[in-house]
Parts: sequence; structure tokens; C-alpha cells
Amino acid sequence: MNGLDTGRPVAVVVARDGRLPVGADETVAEAGGQVVVVGSGTVDAARSLSAAERAWCWESGPGLQPAWLCSVLVPRLAGVGLVVMPSSPDGRDLGPRLAAGLGVPLIAHAVSVSAGPGPAGIGVRAEVSRLDDRILIRVTVDGPAVATLVPGSRTVVPARRPASWEPGVMAPSTAEAAAAPAGAADPEIIDVLQPDPATMDLADATRVVAGGAGLASPASDARARATFALLARVAAAMGASVGATRVATDAGWIGYERQIGTTGVAVDPDLYIAFGVSGATQHVGGLGTPRHVVSVNTDPSSPMTAMADLGLVTDGPALLAELARRFGIAVPAGAIPDPEEVRT
Repeated sequence: MNGLDTGRPVAVVVARDGRLPVGADETVAEAGGQVVVVGSGTVDAARSLSAAERAWCWESGPGLQPAWLCSVLVPRLAGVGLVVMPSSPDGRDLGPRLAAGLGVPLIAHAVSVSAGPGPAGIGVRAEVSRLDDRILIRVTVDGPAVATLVPGSRTVVPARRPASWEPGVMAPSTAEAAAAPAGAADPEIIDVLQPDPATMDLADATRVVAGGAGLASPASDARARATFALLARVAAAMGASVGATRVATDAGWIGYERQIGTTGVAVDPDLYIAFGVSGATQHVGGLGTPRHVVSVNTDPSSPMTAMADLGLVTDGPALLAELARRFGIAVPAGAIPDPEEVRT
């Protein structure tokens, strides 16, 4: 990668079909604007990085081949003081391999990271999140490091000038291929299947249908769980993943892995549909910048309706039941409370 400034931090981002993982722009901003985009559709992905000042776009093909990719990246990143990756599924897979290949420590789940002078010529300082984001631990490394950055950790200031990028096709040299760790060969990629929205990582979902307290309260717990189970089936029929607010997960109506917000999962979908979500700061702090937002709420003045592209002022449970019927999904008896029972 000609022109890579090894004296500055470098972000490494894996793109899939031109789509970036959640937190990619934050990672580039944390690295100061220098980024290497690998994967497929890398040029389109780089163009959507507002914080990028210099980008190297290397097509490594569909699917992630972490062992091969590591063998190619390690000699090109040798001497870089700080490599930053998003804490996405691909980042969590490739990050430890890069750290091992470069012979440097891995700082996982960081909320901030920076490089500066140190006893070994360079030092890395970071804050990492632990115990479900309840505490922050300060970490200092005397020397280079690889870090994975938690999405939603920082704001992104656009670069002062459009990014310049170097497109190309990444291929390992004979020496690099021979240097790949023994036993670390990647499986042969026959086909890349699209993930099931019902089970995929919520952070990677391009469509999200979420439910809040207004979708179930003041129903009984059993009825609320049935309502959220119906929400998940309707979301799957729409090719979307199901999400929820903290109130819903704390009540046990849906699993914590589906919680969206500053203390949950950060998402950045193309479409976000909110049923009975008021739009509290804790929740919208994990929303990113969805292209389209639809709010279903009986309160026309709720913050979520105010930020929505389309606000449907109607009874959320009743609309959910009607959507289920339109998709041919059976509505369990008692799953939807009567409209008179639903609190605004």
C-alpha cells in the first residue's frame, strides 16, 4: 500500500458488497482519517466514509477469509503504531489475528484509543468497557497495539476534504502466502448466503422493527411476551430483525441481545420501524443515522414521531395485528390487548 503513513494510526474496515459495518466511520475518525478498506465493494464503501481523508481500497473477494487476509495485511501494516478496527463480527474475528501476526497486544472493546510518544518510541492509551458497559478501565501499552472500537463511542466530524483512495486487487506474494500460520488455512468459499434476519447480529441488520413499552403496557407479562413474539414474526416476514427498548428487555418481554441504545446494541439500518417507542435519549443514542424512520405511536408529540420520516398516529398493537394478518401470520388469542387497555 504505497503512501501509507506508518507514523499515524490506521483503521482497517471489512466491507461486504459495499456495505460497511456499524461503527466504521467512528473507527476511521478515531484513527485520524487513514483507513484500509478490504472485502467486496470497497470503493463504494470508502465513498460513504465521511471521516476518511486517505483510503486504500483492496478487493479481497466475497466472504471473509481471515487467515489469508491476515497474511496479506501483516507485512503491509508492519511498523504502524496503532491499528483500529470496528468491534463488528468481522472486526472481532480479524482483529486478534492481526494482533498475533504483528506480535502486538490486542485492546478489545475499547470506547476510546489514541497513540502518542512512549518508552518504546510509541505508546497507546485506551479506555475499555467491561461488565456490560458499567465500568471503564484505562489501559496503557508501551508500544504498538491493535484495538477494536465499540460502535456508538464517539461522534464523527466529517473530513475537511474529500478522501483520496487507491483502489486495487489484494493478492499475497509467494513469501506472504508461505508465511501464513500453519493450520490457519481458510475453508473454501463455495457461496455466500445472506443471513437470516431473525437470528443475525442485530448490529448488522439493514432493517429493524422495534417495540417499546407502548406496544404492550399495561398488559400482563404473558400477553406482553406474546405480543413481542408476534412482533418478531412480523419483522421476519418483512425481512427485518426485531429490536426493543430497555424497558421491554428489563421487563423480560424480549432478550437483552435485542436491546437498542447506549447500554445495548448500536444499529444503523436503512429502515427503522418503531412500535410504541417514545424516543428516549438512551434509546435513540444507539440508533445511528437510519435512512428512513417510521414511528407508530398514539402520541403525535413523542420524540420518536418528531424524528420520523413517517409518523403513524394509531394504536400500535392493533396495527401489528393487522400486519400479521396481511402476512398470513396467525395472531395468538390474547396476544394483542384491547385498544382501551393500551396506555398512551
